Amino acid sequence: MRTELISVPGDPARPNEDYAAAGLPASGQGGSLVVLDGVTPPATEVGCRHSVPWFTARLGGALGELSASRRDLPLTEVLGQAISRTADAHRTTCDLSHPRTPQATVVLARWSAHEVEYLVLSDSALLAESPSGTVTPLLDDRLSCVPRASLATHSITDATIRNKEGGFFTAAADPSVAARAVTGTLPRTEVRTLTALTDGATRWVDKFRRGDWADLVALVRKEGAQALVERVRGLERADSEREFLGRSKMHDDATVVYVEF
Repeated sequence: MRTELISVPGDPARPNEDYAAAGLPASGQGGSLVVLDGVTPPATEVGCRHSVPWFTARLGGALGELSASRRDLPLTEVLGQAISRTADAHRTTCDLSHPRTPQATVVLARWSAHEVEYLVLSDSALLAESPSGTVTPLLDDRLSCVPRASLATHSITDATIRNKEGGFFTAAADPSVAARAVTGTLPRTEVRTLTALTDGATRWVDKFRRGDWADLVALVRKEGAQALVERVRGLERADSEREFLGRSKMHDDATVVYVEF
């Protein structure tokens, strides 16, 4: 089995808000991966004394431990328990009801000799490649489907679509959000590779349109995860007119976990 993991901050002067981990083997069999993309808060009071990296490290650590040690739990329950555990760590000091309490997107996958389980919440991505080379994107596309006007300002987003019915969902302090995740199970024999990415790395496809998901997986397999991130960074620097980036950050935290069975 081959595994690769890379996580690069968008700005070296700021902490990386992504989190990534792989567990091999998990409880003596199979394995698991975790990728989180912490949501950068606005420069206003958010009701919490803790940073986004503090949150993603806590949540990611709980997800890694539970997905590996509690293989009897479905991934939705793993996520729900991890959210509860993280919330309990700062419930007495912070306002967890604030719409901008620390939160993150989630990609979680776990495999055995017989199956691959997956869970995706919000706009990070999981790509499953079959032995024939067909790549299936396992995505939660709700954020891309909301009206653009709902994203005009932080206050509009928070009031109308963030963690609300008809909008999109992230892992924050409410464990019930786990039931909103995109989940499924694939036969292990139908999966050759898994590639999990935060949206700082998926830019190669969804913003710069340099290829499709199959092209991205082929690039990572041939040249490595670091090569993908380096290409994204080069494209960002070259987009001086912001033809592709629009109002997005010039550079975003970029994380890739690649597993080849």
